[in-house]
Amino acid sequence: MKKVAFIYPGQGSQKVGMGKDFFDSSAKAKEIIQSASEETKIDFEKLLFEANDDLGKTEFTQPAILLVSAVANKLLNDSIDIKPQFVLGHSLGEFSALNGAGVLSINDAVLLVNKRGKLMQKDCSEIEAGMMVVLGLADLVVEDICERARIDHKKVWAANYNSEGQIVVAGLKPDLKSLESVFKEAGAKRAMLLDMSVASHCPLLTEASNALKDDLETMLKDDFKSPVVSNVTAKKYSTKSEAVEWLTAQLVLPVMYKQSILNYDDEVDLYIELGGAVLKGINRKITKKPTLSVTDMKTLEAAIKELS
Repeated sequence: MKKVAFIYPGQGSQKVGMGKDFFDSSAKAKEIIQSASEETKIDFEKLLFEANDDLGKTEFTQPAILLVSAVANKLLNDSIDIKPQFVLGHSLGEFSALNGAGVLSINDAVLLVNKRGKLMQKDCSEIEAGMMVVLGLADLVVEDICERARIDHKKVWAANYNSEGQIVVAGLKPDLKSLESVFKEAGAKRAMLLDMSVASHCPLLTEASNALKDDLETMLKDDFKSPVVSNVTAKKYSTKSEAVEWLTAQLVLPVMYKQSILNYDDEVDLYIELGGAVLKGINRKITKKPTLSVTDMKTLEAAIKELS
Protein backbone atom coordinates (compact mmCIF):
# COMPACT_ATOMS: atom_id res chain seq x y z
CA MET A 1 0.00 0.00 0.00
CA LYS A 2 1.21 3.51 -0.81
CA LYS A 3 2.55 5.72 1.94
CA VAL A 4 0.27 8.73 2.21
CA ALA A 5 -0.06 12.03 4.04
CA PHE A 6 -3.44 13.68 4.63
CA ILE A 7 -3.44 17.45 4.15
CA TYR A 8 -6.18 19.97 4.94
CA PRO A 9 -6.87 23.39 3.38
CA GLY A 10 -7.21 26.67 5.22
CA GLN A 11 -9.14 29.89 4.87
CA GLY A 12 -9.51 31.05 1.29
CA SER A 13 -10.58 27.64 -0.02
CA GLN A 14 -14.28 28.26 0.73
CA LYS A 15 -16.94 28.41 -1.98
CA VAL A 16 -20.72 28.10 -2.08
CA GLY A 17 -21.75 24.50 -2.70
CA MET A 18 -18.74 22.84 -1.12
CA GLY A 19 -19.71 19.54 0.50
CA LYS A 20 -23.09 19.44 -1.29
CA ASP A 21 -22.38 16.21 -3.16
CA PHE A 22 -21.31 14.54 0.08
CA PHE A 23 -24.49 15.76 1.79
CA ASP A 24 -26.77 14.55 -1.04
CA SER A 25 -25.03 11.21 -1.54
CA SER A 26 -24.03 10.04 1.95
CA ALA A 27 -26.23 9.53 4.99
CA LYS A 28 -23.12 9.78 7.17
CA ALA A 29 -22.17 13.15 5.66
CA LYS A 30 -25.70 14.46 6.19
CA GLU A 31 -25.63 13.25 9.78
CA ILE A 32 -22.29 14.98 10.48
CA ILE A 33 -23.42 18.30 8.99
CA GLN A 34 -26.77 18.26 10.76
CA SER A 35 -25.13 17.35 14.07
CA ALA A 36 -22.69 20.26 13.71
CA SER A 37 -25.61 22.59 13.02
CA GLU A 38 -27.39 21.46 16.19
CA GLU A 39 -24.23 21.75 18.28
CA THR A 40 -23.19 25.20 17.11
CA LYS A 41 -26.58 26.74 16.19
CA ILE A 42 -25.08 27.53 12.78
CA ASP A 43 -27.28 26.50 9.83
CA PHE A 44 -24.58 24.75 7.84
CA GLU A 45 -26.92 23.69 5.04
CA LYS A 46 -27.67 27.35 4.37
CA LEU A 47 -24.08 28.46 4.97
CA LEU A 48 -22.55 25.85 2.67
CA PHE A 49 -25.14 25.39 -0.03
CA GLU A 50 -26.92 28.74 -0.52
CA ALA A 51 -25.52 32.08 -1.67
CA ASN A 52 -24.92 34.20 1.43
CA ASP A 53 -22.63 36.83 2.92
CA ASP A 54 -21.67 34.82 6.01
CA LEU A 55 -19.40 32.36 4.19
CA GLY A 56 -16.88 35.17 3.72
CA LYS A 57 -16.88 36.12 7.41
CA THR A 58 -13.99 34.59 9.36
CA GLU A 59 -16.14 33.25 12.21
CA PHE A 60 -18.22 31.26 9.71
CA THR A 61 -15.60 30.60 7.04
CA GLN A 62 -13.42 28.59 9.38
CA PRO A 63 -16.04 26.13 10.70
CA ALA A 64 -17.45 25.70 7.19
CA ILE A 65 -14.10 24.69 5.71
CA LEU A 66 -13.24 22.46 8.66
CA LEU A 67 -16.60 20.69 8.52
CA VAL A 68 -16.25 19.80 4.84
CA SER A 69 -12.70 18.55 5.47
CA ALA A 70 -13.95 16.46 8.40
CA VAL A 71 -16.70 14.93 6.27
CA ALA A 72 -14.23 14.03 3.51
CA ASN A 73 -11.86 12.61 6.12
CA LYS A 74 -14.60 10.46 7.70
CA LEU A 75 -15.88 9.12 4.39
CA LEU A 76 -12.37 8.19 3.24
CA ASN A 77 -11.49 6.47 6.52
CA ASP A 78 -14.78 4.57 6.53
CA SER A 79 -14.03 3.31 3.02
CA ILE A 80 -10.45 2.17 3.37
CA ASP A 81 -8.21 1.17 6.26
CA ILE A 82 -5.14 3.34 5.92
CA LYS A 83 -2.96 5.16 8.42
CA PRO A 84 -1.25 8.29 7.10
CA GLN A 85 2.44 8.83 7.77
CA PHE A 86 1.43 12.24 9.09
CA VAL A 87 -1.36 14.81 8.83
CA LEU A 88 -0.78 18.46 7.96
CA GLY A 89 -3.08 21.45 7.65
CA HIS A 90 -2.55 24.96 6.35
CA SER A 91 -3.38 27.47 9.11
CA LEU A 92 -7.02 26.69 9.99
CA GLY A 93 -6.36 23.29 8.41
CA GLU A 94 -4.19 22.29 11.37
CA PHE A 95 -7.40 22.00 13.40
CA SER A 96 -8.80 19.73 10.67
CA ALA A 97 -5.57 17.75 10.96
CA LEU A 98 -6.13 17.34 14.70
CA ASN A 99 -9.55 15.91 13.91
CA GLY A 100 -7.87 13.63 11.38
CA ALA A 101 -5.41 12.53 14.06
CA GLY A 102 -8.31 11.57 16.32
CA VAL A 103 -7.61 14.05 19.13
CA LEU A 104 -10.38 16.57 18.37
CA SER A 105 -13.97 15.53 17.68
CA ILE A 106 -15.75 17.07 14.70
CA ASN A 107 -18.21 19.08 16.77
CA ASP A 108 -15.54 20.29 19.19
CA ALA A 109 -13.35 21.26 16.25
CA VAL A 110 -16.20 23.21 14.65
CA LEU A 111 -16.95 25.01 17.93
CA LEU A 112 -13.27 25.75 18.47
CA VAL A 113 -12.61 27.31 15.07
CA ASN A 114 -15.89 29.26 15.21
CA LYS A 115 -14.55 30.83 18.42
CA ARG A 116 -11.09 31.22 16.85
CA GLY A 117 -12.64 33.17 13.98
CA LYS A 118 -14.56 35.43 16.37
CA LEU A 119 -11.43 36.11 18.41
CA MET A 120 -9.44 36.93 15.29
CA GLN A 121 -12.13 39.28 14.05
CA LYS A 122 -12.33 40.96 17.46
CA ASP A 123 -8.59 41.63 17.52
CA CYS A 124 -8.82 43.21 14.08
CA SER A 125 -12.17 45.01 14.47
CA GLU A 126 -10.73 48.40 15.32
CA ILE A 127 -7.76 48.36 12.95
CA GLU A 128 -7.37 48.16 9.18
CA ALA A 129 -5.96 44.64 9.10
CA GLY A 130 -5.20 42.71 5.96
CA MET A 131 -2.93 40.33 4.07
CA MET A 132 -0.99 40.60 0.82
CA VAL A 133 0.35 37.87 -1.45
CA VAL A 134 3.81 38.47 -2.90
CA LEU A 135 4.93 36.43 -5.91
CA GLY A 136 8.38 35.98 -7.35
CA LEU A 137 10.62 37.01 -4.46
CA ALA A 138 12.88 34.90 -2.27
CA ASP A 139 11.83 34.53 1.37
CA LEU A 140 14.86 36.44 2.64
CA VAL A 141 14.06 39.42 0.41
CA VAL A 142 10.47 39.61 1.69
CA GLU A 143 11.62 39.20 5.28
CA ASP A 144 14.20 41.96 4.87
CA ILE A 145 11.65 44.38 3.39
CA CYS A 146 9.24 43.66 6.27
CA GLU A 147 11.98 44.08 8.86
CA ARG A 148 13.05 47.44 7.44
CA ALA A 149 9.39 48.52 7.34
CA ARG A 150 8.96 47.64 11.03
CA ILE A 151 12.04 49.72 11.87
CA ASP A 152 10.12 52.51 10.12
CA HIS A 153 7.22 51.85 12.57
CA LYS A 154 5.08 49.95 10.09
CA LYS A 155 3.26 46.81 11.16
CA VAL A 156 3.95 44.09 8.58
CA TRP A 157 5.17 40.52 8.93
CA ALA A 158 5.78 37.46 6.74
CA ALA A 159 2.81 35.22 7.55
CA ASN A 160 2.51 32.26 5.15
CA TYR A 161 5.41 30.49 3.45
CA ASN A 162 3.37 28.70 0.78
CA SER A 163 5.90 27.72 -1.88
CA GLU A 164 9.10 28.98 -3.46
CA GLY A 165 8.32 32.47 -4.69
CA GLN A 166 4.92 32.68 -3.00
CA ILE A 167 4.68 34.27 0.42
CA VAL A 168 1.82 36.06 2.18
CA VAL A 169 2.45 39.12 4.33
CA ALA A 170 0.12 40.25 7.13
CA GLY A 171 -0.35 43.53 8.93
CA LEU A 172 -2.09 46.88 8.66
CA LYS A 173 -3.58 47.53 5.22
CA PRO A 174 -2.13 51.04 4.80
CA ASP A 175 1.32 49.68 5.64
CA LEU A 176 0.89 46.75 3.26
CA LYS A 177 -0.24 49.09 0.47
CA SER A 178 2.81 51.26 1.06
CA LEU A 179 5.04 48.24 0.39
CA GLU A 180 3.43 47.25 -2.90
CA SER A 181 5.84 49.36 -4.95
CA VAL A 182 8.76 48.30 -2.73
CA PHE A 183 8.10 44.62 -3.41
CA LYS A 184 7.78 45.28 -7.15
CA GLU A 185 10.98 47.32 -7.24
CA ALA A 186 12.70 44.37 -5.56
CA GLY A 187 11.56 42.13 -8.45
CA ALA A 188 8.18 40.80 -7.35
CA LYS A 189 5.99 39.62 -10.21
CA ARG A 190 2.97 40.58 -8.17
CA ALA A 191 2.09 42.14 -4.80
CA MET A 192 -1.66 42.07 -4.26
CA LEU A 193 -3.90 42.69 -1.27
CA LEU A 194 -6.17 39.74 -0.47
CA ASP A 195 -9.86 40.03 0.31
CA MET A 196 -9.41 39.58 4.05
CA SER A 197 -10.29 41.70 7.09
CA VAL A 198 -7.94 39.94 9.51
CA ALA A 199 -4.16 39.74 9.73
CA SER A 200 -3.41 36.10 10.47
CA HIS A 201 -0.18 34.70 11.88
CA CYS A 202 1.30 37.91 13.19
CA PRO A 203 1.52 39.75 16.56
CA LEU A 204 -1.72 41.66 15.87
CA LEU A 205 -3.54 38.51 17.08
CA THR A 206 -1.81 38.21 20.45
CA GLU A 207 -5.02 38.56 22.47
CA ALA A 208 -6.82 35.96 20.34
CA SER A 209 -3.89 33.58 20.77
CA ASN A 210 -3.99 33.84 24.55
CA ALA A 211 -7.79 33.45 24.69
CA LEU A 212 -7.73 30.22 22.70
CA LYS A 213 -5.44 28.30 25.06
CA ASP A 214 -8.03 27.24 27.68
CA ASP A 215 -10.34 25.76 25.02
CA LEU A 216 -7.47 23.78 23.54
CA GLU A 217 -6.69 22.39 26.99
CA THR A 218 -10.33 21.38 27.48
CA MET A 219 -11.17 19.94 24.07
CA LEU A 220 -8.01 18.16 22.93
CA LYS A 221 -7.41 14.50 23.77
CA ASP A 222 -3.96 12.98 24.15
CA ASP A 223 -4.24 9.90 21.94
CA PHE A 224 -2.79 10.67 18.51
CA LYS A 225 -3.51 8.12 15.78
CA SER A 226 -1.03 9.90 13.50
CA PRO A 227 1.56 12.59 14.09
CA VAL A 228 0.62 16.16 13.16
CA VAL A 229 3.08 18.53 11.48
CA SER A 230 3.07 21.92 13.21
CA ASN A 231 2.65 25.06 11.11
CA VAL A 232 4.92 26.86 13.57
CA THR A 233 7.88 24.47 13.68
CA ALA A 234 7.41 22.43 10.48
CA LYS A 235 8.08 19.41 12.72
CA LYS A 236 5.89 16.52 13.85
CA TYR A 237 4.22 16.42 17.23
CA SER A 238 2.04 13.78 18.89
CA THR A 239 1.19 14.97 22.40
CA LYS A 240 -1.54 17.21 23.76
CA SER A 241 0.93 19.53 25.47
CA GLU A 242 2.71 20.17 22.17
CA ALA A 243 -0.61 20.70 20.40
CA VAL A 244 -1.70 23.32 22.94
CA GLU A 245 1.66 25.09 22.71
CA TRP A 246 1.89 25.18 18.93
CA LEU A 247 -1.80 25.93 18.24
CA THR A 248 -1.65 28.82 20.70
CA ALA A 249 1.48 30.16 19.00
CA GLN A 250 0.12 29.54 15.52
CA LEU A 251 -2.02 32.69 15.43
CA VAL A 252 0.97 34.98 15.97
CA LEU A 253 3.71 33.10 14.12
CA PRO A 254 4.00 32.31 10.38
CA VAL A 255 2.71 29.19 8.66
CA MET A 256 5.70 27.13 7.51
CA TYR A 257 3.79 25.10 4.91
CA LYS A 258 6.54 24.85 2.30
CA GLN A 259 9.06 23.81 4.93
CA SER A 260 6.64 21.22 6.35
CA ILE A 261 6.24 19.48 3.01
CA LEU A 262 9.97 19.53 2.28
CA ASN A 263 10.85 18.16 5.74
CA TYR A 264 8.84 14.97 5.26
CA ASP A 265 8.40 14.60 1.50
CA ASP A 266 10.67 11.56 1.40
CA GLU A 267 8.34 9.67 3.77
CA VAL A 268 5.36 9.58 1.40
CA ASP A 269 4.36 8.51 -2.10
CA LEU A 270 1.16 10.53 -2.26
CA TYR A 271 -0.71 13.43 -0.63
CA ILE A 272 -4.48 13.44 -0.15
CA GLU A 273 -6.09 16.86 0.31
CA LEU A 274 -9.37 16.49 2.15
CA GLY A 275 -12.12 19.01 1.50
CA GLY A 276 -10.40 21.33 -0.97
CA ALA A 277 -8.03 21.69 -3.90
CA VAL A 278 -5.93 24.76 -3.02
CA LEU A 279 -3.04 22.79 -1.51
CA LYS A 280 -2.91 20.56 -4.57
CA GLY A 281 -1.92 23.60 -6.60
CA ILE A 282 0.63 24.76 -4.03
CA ASN A 283 2.12 21.28 -3.77
CA ARG A 284 2.90 21.25 -7.50
CA LYS A 285 5.44 24.00 -6.80
CA ILE A 286 7.04 22.18 -3.87
CA THR A 287 7.10 18.44 -4.57
CA LYS A 288 7.10 16.02 -7.47
CA LYS A 289 4.86 13.67 -5.46
CA PRO A 290 1.22 13.65 -6.66
CA THR A 291 -1.61 15.23 -4.65
CA LEU A 292 -5.20 14.04 -4.93
CA SER A 293 -8.08 16.27 -3.80
CA VAL A 294 -11.21 14.79 -2.21
CA THR A 295 -14.04 17.30 -2.68
CA ASP A 296 -16.99 15.13 -3.80
CA MET A 297 -18.01 11.49 -4.22
CA LYS A 298 -16.26 11.13 -7.59
CA THR A 299 -12.90 12.32 -6.24
CA LEU A 300 -13.44 10.24 -3.10
CA GLU A 301 -13.85 7.12 -5.23
CA ALA A 302 -10.74 8.05 -7.23
CA ALA A 303 -8.71 8.36 -4.03
CA ILE A 304 -9.99 5.03 -2.73
CA LYS A 305 -9.06 3.38 -6.00
CA GLU A 306 -5.57 4.92 -5.91
CA LEU A 307 -5.03 3.71 -2.33
CA SER A 308 -6.44 0.19 -2.78
